[in-house]
Amino acid sequence: MESTFFVKLLQGKQDKEEVMEESDEMHTISFISCFFVHLGFYILIFVGALSALVRPPQLTREKNRVGYPPLYSRLETFVSLYLLGRLRDCLSNPICSVPGAEVVLKQRVFEKEGCISNFKFTGRRVKCINMVSYNYLGFAENCGGGSDFAIKAIYENGLSTGSTRLLYGSLDIHSELEKLTAEFLGVEDSLSCGMGFATNSLNLPVIISRECLVLSDAKNHSSIILGAKISGATIKVFKHNDVDHLELLLKEAVYYGQNRVGDYKPWKKIFIIVEGMYSMEGTFAPLPQIIALKKKYKAYLYVDEAHSIGAMGKSGRGVVEYYGCNPKDVDILMGTYTKSFGAAGGYIAGSKAFISHMRSNSYASKYAWSMSPPVAAHIVGVLKILMQMDGTTIGQTRLSTMARNTKYFRLKLRQMGLIIYGCEDSPVVPILCYFYSKMAAMVRNLREHKVAVVGAGYPATPFLEGRLRICISACHTKEQLDYVLEVIAKASNEFGLFYSKLPRSNRFIEY
Repeated sequence: MESTFFVKLLQGKQDKEEVMEESDEMHTISFISCFFVHLGFYILIFVGALSALVRPPQLTREKNRVGYPPLYSRLETFVSLYLLGRLRDCLSNPICSVPGAEVVLKQRVFEKEGCISNFKFTGRRVKCINMVSYNYLGFAENCGGGSDFAIKAIYENGLSTGSTRLLYGSLDIHSELEKLTAEFLGVEDSLSCGMGFATNSLNLPVIISRECLVLSDAKNHSSIILGAKISGATIKVFKHNDVDHLELLLKEAVYYGQNRVGDYKPWKKIFIIVEGMYSMEGTFAPLPQIIALKKKYKAYLYVDEAHSIGAMGKSGRGVVEYYGCNPKDVDILMGTYTKSFGAAGGYIAGSKAFISHMRSNSYASKYAWSMSPPVAAHIVGVLKILMQMDGTTIGQTRLSTMARNTKYFRLKLRQMGLIIYGCEDSPVVPILCYFYSKMAAMVRNLREHKVAVVGAGYPATPFLEGRLRICISACHTKEQLDYVLEVIAKASNEFGLFYSKLPRSNRFIEY
């Protein structure tokens, strides 16, 4: 079984779905493990509830002291202080360095003040291999790459425009950035925004109105959810990457319209919103099938490429290039400059008429300050590298290195007997731990061995799918990856993470 699986991957078979179906059959945990996951969580709730009874949190009593209702509900306070509060060091950690192949963590110690857990900085700094940052192509650096362009832009344009795009905040560097972005994506025009989250949350309300229907993937990012809710549109969620469920909702939308009873009233617009690559799952949207449905039912398609742009496709042009689709078949392309580009902000791209409308009406253009000039210059530099306009092959080298690192790391993890999610070309690698306790133990153990990772559990993930989330980068060396794999193997054996029913193998995989 295992031999067939790895041979198909190494030979580069095109039928990826068949390969994934074989592996997924073997990637289920036993009933006993499920039982103990539930039991452990209930014990955690019981201990947290007991602690809350002994010493209620101060936040819930503020209404009696100042005459205002509390900022947080009792449930939110309970979860943040008594459940997730015990795991805060596993969910995030402050750093004081560039998030490259290595990262410097600020060490904290766990303390308890009464019944509430806190962290205190020790003043010590620890250098770790960085398996956490979305630095897919390794451009989050303070020298070379786009950094030289950023430094030059500081002297030419300063650090900020101090204005919105519609007033005095448009510089030549912003126009050059938008022109290059559109050319890179293969569309007519693009609009840049100073914040990635706001690219969705501030632009979607301009595109969608109350008489529109939004069909949103179940795993879509919170920025998409927020933007759709602000618009006032009707939102229906389809199962993650389930094309059949999406088509069922499209049929119902066309057949019933806005009213299931009474006079038929069609939807003003029907929007399908998906992500190119899902950051928590490592999966890719089945774009060709979704485009076919969009054309069949005359809907609009909005693709969030926050994680896929730069990280997918032969030349880094995202999920559209990865599947060989026509960019013009996607009505609206959105992405961020924070991951593969190592900068900040985002873009929205499409037809010339659409972008002209957004320039005048987008909340990001009307009210938010424009992107910082050195940030825009950094992105321009990275785009020129990826498009080989700088006369080098650095971009292609980094793309191929990241792809090779991703394949190698994922195959090694599967050989160990770990259950991992996502497509084989995805640099986001979720390792299933299931238990809160095991997830926390793994994060802390790896940190002790100078490997930085983060955990994610309920409610950020489904109840039975607590995990470590690892991000592969082009700046990782084979020696670093081998060390990380060795540490993960030892820790997984110690904490019992070999849930996969695939037989473990020590067969050599060529890097």
